[in-house]
Amino acid sequence: MENKIPNNTITRDIKDLAAPTGNIYETVVILAQRANQIALAEKKELNKRLEEFRNERDTMEETFENKEQIEISKYFERQPKPSLVAISEFEDGELSFRFAKADGKAE
Repeated sequence: MENKIPNNTITRDIKDLAAPTGNIYETVVILAQRANQIALAEKKELNKRLEEFRNERDTMEETFENKEQIEISKYFERQPKPSLVAISEFEDGELSFRFAKADGKAE
């Protein structure tokens, strides 16, 4: 993820967000779907990286702290929220989207 994405929310003009779609509600749906995609990808990557530390003997009573594991978790916690990444991609024109026609076929 790029460093230009803020880690906190900023005020945006709704008219600017709605401009590419012509409708703020369609924009929100597009942003929500993209944020879900980003969140799922991050979760898969985190689980893959943490899987390396899984031990066959680990149980709820036996939890060992591993410095590398903690650093990986902290790295993912510092990343911008998926919704902020989605908004940034949308504003930069990096998202492609299409609308379904009334007959169920995509435009």
